[in-house]
Amino acid sequence: MEETKLMHGVYETFLRDHLAIPAVPGEKSEAERFPGALNTFTVEAMVQDRKAIQAGTSHFLGQNFSKAAGIEFEGREGKREHAWTTSWGVSTRLIGTLIMAHGDDDGIMVPPRIAPSQVVILPVTPKEDTRDAVLEACQNLAKALRAQSFHGDPIRVEIDDRDLGGGVKNWEWIKKGVPVRIEIGPRDLEKGSVALARRDRAPKDKAFIPADDVAGSITETLQSIQDGLLDRARKFRKDHTVEIDSMDALKAFFADDKTGGGFALAHWAGSAEDEDALAKELKITVRCLPNDPNLRGGPGTCIGTGKPAEGRVVFAKAY
Repeated sequence: MEETKLMHGVYETFLRDHLAIPAVPGEKSEAERFPGALNTFTVEAMVQDRKAIQAGTSHFLGQNFSKAAGIEFEGREGKREHAWTTSWGVSTRLIGTLIMAHGDDDGIMVPPRIAPSQVVILPVTPKEDTRDAVLEACQNLAKALRAQSFHGDPIRVEIDDRDLGGGVKNWEWIKKGVPVRIEIGPRDLEKGSVALARRDRAPKDKAFIPADDVAGSITETLQSIQDGLLDRARKFRKDHTVEIDSMDALKAFFADDKTGGGFALAHWAGSAEDEDALAKELKITVRCLPNDPNLRGGPGTCIGTGKPAEGRVVFAKAY
């Protein structure tokens, strides 16, 4: 159980600190538990259509699977015992979660901590006689940026010196979600400045800053983007999470796909059969019994059965 909960915490931390996704950690209900497991722990993420994605799970299997598979060991007292086992993992669905949590109409938006290229430098070379000077300035800036670090690693920088129009290259990197784009052209060389654009802002929102100041401020800029994505995702989840105290209110909350839905916190003590009936009627499931006491709340009355419930659960439509 200690290992099961350890990995559960690893997934929550990774989603928050690296993917900038504020997952809700908790335990699955009996109906949603992994078949054969004694306990299933999950991290549930909300994406921009307000649906939930089970972003990672960690299962405590007890001895069920070891008995079925004949996995035994010799214990301290010299007796043969069936092993106690766990199963935990995340999958490529995390990539989909990332895209659906942060992407926009212009493409994906990759948090700096996991971005393959954190900064792309785009040389603007309209004339051949200034091309070499522009490319040299780009190389010098790239060298200065790589000398800086972000969370212990050198800044990952790419220079896109392909012979393409500036607008074409710019939009390509916007779609790829690179956190920072820097343009350098002949006019920038004359002024000693660069044009810096952040992926978390409008494409035309560029800041013209002194070239000598870029390297010294890049770590702060990347952290600002990382923090901003997390804050925005937290606000979105908060804005679409409500406490529900009746079955009628629960049905109304999920009735309209376009204007309703999200995470509904409601007291629940229903059976697996009760959950199945709700799933068929409203296309919702109990995503988890949240660990967070602010979400779980205190004891109450089940909105479905009228029985005492220890706390609130998270209802949502999900992928």
